[in-house]
Amino acid sequence: MPNPATDNRSRTRRPRRNSRASGFEPIIGMVLRGGPPKPPVDHFYEAFVAGMEVAAGPRGAAVLTQVVPNVDAERLTYQRWHDQRLVAGVVLSDLVEDDDRAALLHRLGIPIVVLGEYLEGPQTVCIDVDNIAAMEQALRYLTSLGHRRIARVSGPTALLHTRDRSLAFAVSVTALGFSGLEVEGDYTAESGAAATETLLGRPDPPTAIVYDNDQMAVGGLATAHRLGIDVPRRLSLLAWDDTAVCRLARPPLSVLARDIRELGELAVRSLLDLLDGQSTVARQPAPPAVIVIRATTGPSPRSTSTG
Repeated sequence: MPNPATDNRSRTRRPRRNSRASGFEPIIGMVLRGGPPKPPVDHFYEAFVAGMEVAAGPRGAAVLTQVVPNVDAERLTYQRWHDQRLVAGVVLSDLVEDDDRAALLHRLGIPIVVLGEYLEGPQTVCIDVDNIAAMEQALRYLTSLGHRRIARVSGPTALLHTRDRSLAFAVSVTALGFSGLEVEGDYTAESGAAATETLLGRPDPPTAIVYDNDQMAVGGLATAHRLGIDVPRRLSLLAWDDTAVCRLARPPLSVLARDIRELGELAVRSLLDLLDGQSTVARQPAPPAVIVIRATTGPSPRSTSTG
């Protein structure tokens, strides 16, 4: 993977002009932000971009990704893509409050597909990821196992999808009758490990923890091993999104899974349909999340001892 601090080059399979009318294949662009401590491209986006490429090929399109260190560099990339007529459309993700990136792309006349949130605008398609329903599903599952002290290690709270999950977590505390606690992480394994150590050092440690991504869950699992806490007899761990690191963990991590490659395919198909005039749908539902039970979730210790 390129280092965004030193390597600001684009990656594309077949770079050509972006106009289908001119006889060239359209190029769908996506900017990925990374840099210490966050890796340039995490496992989620590796799978997502792979899905984009699967959908682009049969439609005579190509995918271009660019890794940049910050949002200013991202804005400059969109301006450069516009000036060079390099892309036919852009996939936009990880929206924050008062996010101006979509407005910039609208001014530049570049069609967009927004991943995760609903956003109105010209030539815009939104892939509606229901983070609220997914969080509620995860917490219903854990409470069905008898857990009444449940913690969550969240992603950055500036992200809109993190806020949706936080809202669902807070509502579920009352609706499902458990004691809840949240700690913010940054999607790295290190932050997951540190947050888990903090949570387990409390006088009333949780019996279950939900993590907002795979890497933080892996870090949490390593911390539990280091502290001698049996997973899942004493502590259940549930990761968000199923990736290879979850399946290869020891023991393998239970996950709240959504088909990430299918999500990437849906984003590209929706954008190409928009570009071809085949669709005017402004909102597409994402594939629903499902619980995949592996070896890191089980009955709460209290349920086991009183059962």
